[in-house]
Amino acid sequence: MRKDPVELMLRGLYSALLYLLLPVTIYHLVWRGFRVREYFKRWSERYASYPESGGRPCVWLHAVSVGEVNAAAPVVDALRRQRPDIRWVITTITPTGSQRVRALWGEAVDHVYLPYDVPGSVARFLEHFRPSLALILETELWPNLLFGCRDRSIPVYILNARLSARSLKGYRMLHALVGRALRTVACVAAQSKEDARRFVMLGADTGQVRALGNLKFDIRPPDPAPMLAAFHARVPATRTVWIAASTHEEEEQAVIDIHARVLRRHPDALLLWAPRHPPRFAKVEALARAQDWQVATRSAGQWPAADTQVFVIDTLGELVPFFACAQVAFVGGSLQAIGGHNLLEPAAMGAAVVTGPHLHNFAEISRHMKEAGALRIGEDAAVVGEEVIGLLGDAPARQQMVRAGMELVANGRGALERTLELIGPALPARE
Repeated sequence: MRKDPVELMLRGLYSALLYLLLPVTIYHLVWRGFRVREYFKRWSERYASYPESGGRPCVWLHAVSVGEVNAAAPVVDALRRQRPDIRWVITTITPTGSQRVRALWGEAVDHVYLPYDVPGSVARFLEHFRPSLALILETELWPNLLFGCRDRSIPVYILNARLSARSLKGYRMLHALVGRALRTVACVAAQSKEDARRFVMLGADTGQVRALGNLKFDIRPPDPAPMLAAFHARVPATRTVWIAASTHEEEEQAVIDIHARVLRRHPDALLLWAPRHPPRFAKVEALARAQDWQVATRSAGQWPAADTQVFVIDTLGELVPFFACAQVAFVGGSLQAIGGHNLLEPAAMGAAVVTGPHLHNFAEISRHMKEAGALRIGEDAAVVGEEVIGLLGDAPARQQMVRAGMELVANGRGALERTLELIGPALPARE
């Protein structure tokens, strides 16, 4: 097949730039390593250098971090039940994503970090693992990786695909290259019609794109009963409890200020605090102690005491059941231009949900939740605080939001079934 000369030129320029930037990746890993020690480890995987043979061919799934791994979990679990003969290789970019893979599946799947998108690393990765099918979650559009799959006849499906208006603008400089790479994939399974439209604007053919819904609706929350029983053995059900979840560094002072206001209104109030990134665990604990509050942590104390005012959830994989212990949940990443985090988890676990205004990563979900009466959005930290305090003092309003949220989650399911139907014919033949 004759290669497109424009594609070859664009790929050459893009790859040359990435090769020039390779030394920067080392500085980046070192810089990240000072904040998260795991970034100092397993560097060889970042450059697709593997000490052992790749083993038999696999189905490869890429999920950049924790949120994407969680979204992929229903698909992986369903396919592992249907096809236990398939070998799975799952890649992430972040150490927290790697830890989530191991927490969900242990050694039942193989895990490595996704290599940088330079041709040599991509070729070594694909030749080592020899995937017969590639499943990529959400918005991981790496041109050399997509072209490499096409050149080896590996079908690629972009699942739970999302593309915000902001991200679409961010691809302007690479529009010609990314558009060509997109047209190599078998299907873009978009979260919504708006996401599908933006992928077409980015360069995908209309026939490639299907709006199948959001897999996050199909994440089955854990049974909250064991956590609730253990929690309420120490914390009376009548106590005022709220949770600040997935907060970022720039939001931490806002959480402190809100909790100070909550305590003035509800002196018995307990804040459950789950920072987004593990390096912030100790920092928020110190920040709370600096207010002369009684502070406990999940890793050290396991449970709040009667006088605990702030309980830091400094473990991984336990946030969702803790949502069930709170009456109101503030979801972070939304008071700054992060774009928000998963709003469905607290809704599914029975908490009234409050968030800030920056929600471009969850635009469709937040719109549906707000229309259903399951979400309060504050335009800034002060308004978020007012919403949290107001809901903590208004049980009927909370209960109405909880009912609306749980109904929305139940009615939104179905993307998993449609996704399995889509990729079923592309699964490798049984051995």
